Order: sequence, then structure tokens, then C-alpha cells
Amino acid sequence: MSRPINLFEYETLAKQHLQLMALDYYRSGALDEITLKENRLAINRYQLRPRMLVDVSQRDLTTTIAGQSLAIPILIAPMAFQCLANPEGEIATAQAAGSSGVGMVLSTMSTKSLETVAAQRHNTPQWFQLYIHRDRSLTQALVQRAEAAGYSALCLTVDAPMLGIRESDRRNQFTLPKTMELANLVSMVDVAIPQTREESGLFAYFAQQIDPSVTWKDVEWLQSITSLPVLLKGILRGDDALKAHEHGAKGIIVSNHGGRQLDGAIATFDALPEIVATVGDKLDILVDGGVRRGTDILKALALGAKAVLVGRPILWGLAVEGTKGVAHVLELLKDEFDLAMALSGCASIKDIDSSLVISVK
Repeated sequence: MSRPINLFEYETLAKQHLQLMALDYYRSGALDEITLKENRLAINRYQLRPRMLVDVSQRDLTTTIAGQSLAIPILIAPMAFQCLANPEGEIATAQAAGSSGVGMVLSTMSTKSLETVAAQRHNTPQWFQLYIHRDRSLTQALVQRAEAAGYSALCLTVDAPMLGIRESDRRNQFTLPKTMELANLVSMVDVAIPQTREESGLFAYFAQQIDPSVTWKDVEWLQSITSLPVLLKGILRGDDALKAHEHGAKGIIVSNHGGRQLDGAIATFDALPEIVATVGDKLDILVDGGVRRGTDILKALALGAKAVLVGRPILWGLAVEGTKGVAHVLELLKDEFDLAMALSGCASIKDIDSSLVISVK
């Protein structure tokens, strides 16, 4: 079979490489998956207004986020349990990120340790994603390990005080195979994804371990124990974005957790304009949710984001061809984005502005 030529083809092909439990875990959204679907629809509700007769013979795709350079405005989103897609899991993903010049955000719930993944760095930003556990000493220990391993930012997920109901996981009674573990936590405490009946093991884990009482004071606490910049992932409102700035965050990720938390929540590209209008001159703003084409990246930047995070397509590439598959997914996005810039009359990132997009709601 010929190699996929776009990210949608990777998704189709990945279904042949994944066990049902893994496929459902990666693919699914919460409840009726309304928000999951709306993320894509929202992107398509924006159309491009290209400029003509601009010299685009040379293009510069580089950008800076939280003071860190990226070859292209893409980061790999934090995603748990990547060994379900490929035995090398997060190691393979990190290798592809490094060779492609994109950033990577490693999940706390990775199946390779943060130290092992950090060793794959190729002078590209590596950030570490955190949940605040009920045991604050555990969270603090993870922060200290991330600093020691050379991670350059912390990404605090704020939209998961409890886990959304993902009915596919409940139906499959999702848990990790015995050959896999929570690599960042297993050496620190006796925790694992439990085996359950009539429930997702991951849902049960969150109920046991993740603190639902976290508030803005905990954002301040996190910053008090680290010198790393802290970004908040899961912001969907302008007033919350302003609070993030007031409480010292260096950036935010406009995200609804890939449609996996509150079903019916606003699509990320619909939330983005209000947030940019509120704090666009105060914080670095990133966005995720449904990015599948280079034109999607162009739209995100035109709406005021500085970069996008890409999630599920990375897993599809990982399932199909490991490191090579992830690198090819990123190559496809880069090539499409480069072409979209040229066809829109943008020779560099700074040429991308709000005049390039119009909403067709």
C-alpha cells in the first residue's frame, strides 16, 4: 500500500494497526462526542482571504513561544499511554519531534519515563504536562524531576478536575496491559490504572489520584516551586485567560481536551477570538483541537494563536510506522502550512494577521 498523503489517510490506516481498546481510547470523545465533532467544524467555518502579488519565493516558518524557538509553529500535544500505539511509544514520538524541529509536551501519564524521553532531545523544546495530584509532594517531585531532566516549561492541565465520561472506555473497561506502566509514577508511589467492572480504569484512577479541589491558588503554588514557565492548558473563556495572566502564567493553551471532557463545550477555534481579544498582548496563546491541515495552522495564527498543538494524528503516525510515521505526519503538516503561507501572500509568520480570515457562521 502506498504511503498516506494526508493525516486523514493516516487515521484510516492506523485502525488496521491498533487493538480495539487502544483505538477507542485514542479516537473517542466524551458522551455524544458533540465537542469532538465541533472542533473540526469550527475550523471549517473560517475561510481564508489571501493576498496577491507578494514575493513569497523564500518563506520563514520559525517562531518563538515562551522564549523558546520552534522551526515551525507546531507542538505535539500531551497524550498518555503512547506504547499502546507502538512499543517505543513516547521515545519514538520524541525522536520524530526532534528531527522535525517541533516542540513536544510529554504527558505525566506516559508509558516511558520523563528522563528517558528527555534523552531524545534534539535542541527542540520539550515541555512537561502536569496534573495536580491529591498528594502535593508527588506533584512537587515530578516538577523537580522535570527540571533536572531539562524540560523547559510546565503545562498544567486545568480542565480535568474529574475525568469526562468516555463511553467507549467504559464499554471496554479500559486499563493498561500488564506489560505497560505509568512510567513517571511507578518508582514514586504504588499507583496503577486499576482493573474495574462496568467502568473505565482511567476514570477510577482520576477519582483516586487527581485533586478536584484545585483553584487559582494552586497555580500560584506551582509557580512558587519552580523556575520554569507555566502554561495553562484547557482555557476556553476570556475571563479565565485574564486570570491566568493575573496569576502569573506565561501562556495558555485554548483547549477542550480534544472533546474528551465536557461534551457540548465550545469548540476551540470558536473560543480563540474572544481570548485573543482579552489577553492577546499579555500572554502567548496556543490552540489545539481538530488541526489536520496546514491551512488549519494558518487560520489559527491568523486568529491570534502563536502555535498549534497536534494530538491524535501523531498517534496514527506512531501506530502505522513508529518514529518514521510521526515524522511523516509532521512533514505533511509542515509542507501544507508552507504552501498555505505562500498561497496567502505570507513570507514569514509575522505576515499572518487577522485580515487573512473571515468567519462564515
